[in-house]
Amino acid sequence: MSTRSASDLVRRSPTRPGGSRPHVIYLAIGFPPAAKSSAYRMRETANQFAAAGWDVTVVTIRQEAWEREYGLDHTLSAGVDPRIEIVELPLERVDLETDIRRFSAARSLRPREWIYEQRQQALKLFPEPVFGGWRPALEQAVLRLHKQRPANLLVATCVPYVNLAATWRLWEEHRVPYVVDFRDGWSVDVINGGEAFTRDSVAGQWEAKLLADATAFWCVNEPIAGFYRDRYPEVAERVRVVRNGFDRDSIPPQPHRADPAAGLTFGYLGALNLPLPLLEATLEGWRTARDSEPLLAGARFEVRGHVGAGWAREDNPHMEALKAAGVDGVTFGGPVPKAEVAATYARWDGLAFMVTGGQYMTSGKVYEFMATGLPIVSAHEAEHDASTVLADYPLWAGPATVEAAGIAESFRRAARLAVDTSDTDRAAARASADRYARDTQLEPAVRDVTELVR
Repeated sequence: MSTRSASDLVRRSPTRPGGSRPHVIYLAIGFPPAAKSSAYRMRETANQFAAAGWDVTVVTIRQEAWEREYGLDHTLSAGVDPRIEIVELPLERVDLETDIRRFSAARSLRPREWIYEQRQQALKLFPEPVFGGWRPALEQAVLRLHKQRPANLLVATCVPYVNLAATWRLWEEHRVPYVVDFRDGWSVDVINGGEAFTRDSVAGQWEAKLLADATAFWCVNEPIAGFYRDRYPEVAERVRVVRNGFDRDSIPPQPHRADPAAGLTFGYLGALNLPLPLLEATLEGWRTARDSEPLLAGARFEVRGHVGAGWAREDNPHMEALKAAGVDGVTFGGPVPKAEVAATYARWDGLAFMVTGGQYMTSGKVYEFMATGLPIVSAHEAEHDASTVLADYPLWAGPATVEAAGIAESFRRAARLAVDTSDTDRAAARASADRYARDTQLEPAVRDVTELVR
């Protein structure tokens, strides 16, 4: 794996003729070492293309930008195929700058108006208020990379959706085939359900023309795929479900054997980008269960992951709720480096799965949680795609709910499962999740695209 800046692109001759490796440009804003949940899918996608015989050039943004936003996890980079080249563009979110010495007079005196003007300027370039202004830099980057080494394929993963502008530019000028990895989709509102924007809107027109010529486009679950098949029936056969899945190296060799005498430990691992009322209901449910279930007397609930982005990572209502719950055995330990994820799961007796959204949302963490072979408490809407996935999991302490009383009952049920489940049943639970391994999900998708393009 090599990394270079956009201003230091090395000219290379094409190597495709003569049976050598084809070249794919991968627009992956958030690639490792960015400490974002999407980085895992990006890493596996790039690795699968490299394993399938492609030379891979990843385009992302510089590491300093992620230090400002979600932070960095350099252990993520250890799992990147060394043949992959990474190009870091000098882009960042200026609205996350916290050094007031770098503020303009307009931002210092009228911060809300300044933010509004930033969004409006971005929307003039692309219909995405935070990232639309990145369009020129992204377009120029892919054109320069293609000039140095002609691409046989471009893969764009969203968000940000402005990646699609660069994808279209390369298609328009050089007819480079492309794959769109929508993940959660664009015109579908995965949180509230339904349509996020109409087909005749500016964003709708962009989406329609991008999908019309795409070699393939991927979604993370069947409800989102179904939405797009219905919205664009003319390209329905190119829609493919490629679930997020889990990384095999994130799972401990064996589940933790519960010891009630030593006290049970439940855990949550993931970004806490969920509504505050859901977190509060989970903490209330935990407190109620801990007071009413003897198996949970003195139990601990460890919360790990990112809480907010940028300046809000340590100063937000979610953190206040977690601190207040300290008297109930709740602790917050911050993010877990990728290299330590398996060891973290190995210490826990059960898991709390908290996630927002409904039928169009799954969350990649559900697959990882299932692969641990631990009991799972579901704190989310009942009509949620995660419920569909969990329905076949033997140690699901469902049904899912967002009410504190229901969550408390799930914690009590999970505690009993943690103590009573045999090693054989735990192994069966782990095996039920194996089909969701990230490599198992991505390998056939990459293979099929390779066969279509070559």
